[in-house]
Amino acid sequence: MKKLIVSNKYNGKKLNKFLLENIPNLSSNLFYKTLRKKDIKINGKRVSENVLVYEKDEVLVYIADALLQPIFELDIFFEDENILILNKPVNLEVTGENSLTTYVHKRYENSNFKPMPCHRLDRNTTGLVLFAKNQEALNILLKKFKYHEIEKHYLALVSGIPKNTFKRCEAYLFKDNKKSCVYIADCFKKGYQKIITTYRILEKYPNNTSLLDVEIETGKTHQIRAHLAYLGYPIIGDGKYGINEVNKKFSKKYQMLCSYVLKFDFKTDSGILNYLNRKSFILEKSTSFLDFM
Repeated sequence: MKKLIVSNKYNGKKLNKFLLENIPNLSSNLFYKTLRKKDIKINGKRVSENVLVYEKDEVLVYIADALLQPIFELDIFFEDENILILNKPVNLEVTGENSLTTYVHKRYENSNFKPMPCHRLDRNTTGLVLFAKNQEALNILLKKFKYHEIEKHYLALVSGIPKNTFKRCEAYLFKDNKKSCVYIADCFKKGYQKIITTYRILEKYPNNTSLLDVEIETGKTHQIRAHLAYLGYPIIGDGKYGINEVNKKFSKKYQMLCSYVLKFDFKTDSGILNYLNRKSFILEKSTSFLDFM
């Protein structure tokens, strides 16, 4: 059962609009099926029509959680007794409710240790995510990420073609939690943290776009997306830091950013994970990138 209170934003709006926008994974078909069964109450009264709702209305929806869980198959890129590497799709968080971690834990629900993520990707960034399959591996990998002994490379399809084939860029980033976005500056300001982003041009295209290999030495929120946009090369499809006209031109709704390389470069003893040292896991260019080209 879901309990929701109608906010001013939905005052006088249809019930379906309110519920479809406030219950994750609720489809129109499931909404109308629930409505026909009179399994929706507004202020304690059952309704069977798509009525209007008003601010402060209490809406109860009797839907089993299982019906709101999308069918999802894990795309396993590599797995052994210590680690699990998954290819994350678009529109999915790494952690949180109904996240990649949720589905991992469901798959390994009978394991003594449920695999845990060692790093994160933005919801709409695709590609490789590393999970540890036991506590010892998790402790080692978190330490290796902290000391930059695991390289992460990203493919970024951007608007514009950089003048430099290769460049290491330093700047400062401020995270605005209220607005859920970040800001970039050339010089240090109060509240800003130093960031380092390196890019290398892989391909140049006639339509004034280019494909970059991007590596970050500092893993801050939205770093790649915001820093590239600040440099004048916004990622195509990025609705937050990109250019709307460009995104519409190429019909891209999500940022064309993919984590495609994980390289283990251990500088110190790594215990049970020593066998991973010098190994690289490389994801072929995603279908979305190939379609664009």
